[in-house]
Amino acid sequence: MNNTLFPDPAADSADWLTAHCDGGSRGNPGPAGYGAVIEDAKGRVLAELSEFVGIQTNNFAEYSGLLGVLRWAIEHGVKRLRVISDSELMVKQMQGKYKVKSPILRPLFEEARRLSRLIEGFEMRHTLRGGNKTADRLANEAMDRGMGKKQGTGNRDQGSESGVSGAGGVGTTSARPYGKLVASSATQVVPLTADKPTRQILEGYVKDGVVHLLGGELPDGIFVKVIRE
Repeated sequence: MNNTLFPDPAADSADWLTAHCDGGSRGNPGPAGYGAVIEDAKGRVLAELSEFVGIQTNNFAEYSGLLGVLRWAIEHGVKRLRVISDSELMVKQMQGKYKVKSPILRPLFEEARRLSRLIEGFEMRHTLRGGNKTADRLANEAMDRGMGKKQGTGNRDQGSESGVSGAGGVGTTSARPYGKLVASSATQVVPLTADKPTRQILEGYVKDGVVHLLGGELPDGIFVKVIRE
């Protein structure tokens, strides 16, 4: 068995698959998603993964993406997998160079390590964002779907790093959204106690009948008017 989290230049045999994965959020936390593209040794695309993961942090989205790739690989009997991510934090945590201090990320990290050991050959490599364009696009498409936006209209938080998860078949290209599509909206907040109420516009979106704000707070004792855009 040649299972390692460190790059092996001599391990470029024809049965290695390469997965580029990316993840991010619009706000931290905020609407989050990941994307990944999996290719064979000749660069042929086997699957594209894209999923909205709800209101999460950038790093949660990164790890969600990694877990998605690992699960896809195990489901499809992949023996050797190289994962490339522009999240230096996640790559170095998986390599054992950085400790995982976050109690939220810790179980994701432990699950990723466990799944990686089920693959005969496994590597993690870091790349700059420019080397992860397709995965970045898929992650943004996931966030767009989750926020009810038209594809390609939004950009992820520029301070984010990247990740992945989803399902797809060897020889196919697939993308599946997380839950229901949601509508982007603005909320007008009207205090009950004001004689001449002032109105404040707060950006947000609705998922499963619940309003999620992208910024600001809603104090007790107010009316909220949600306007669908």
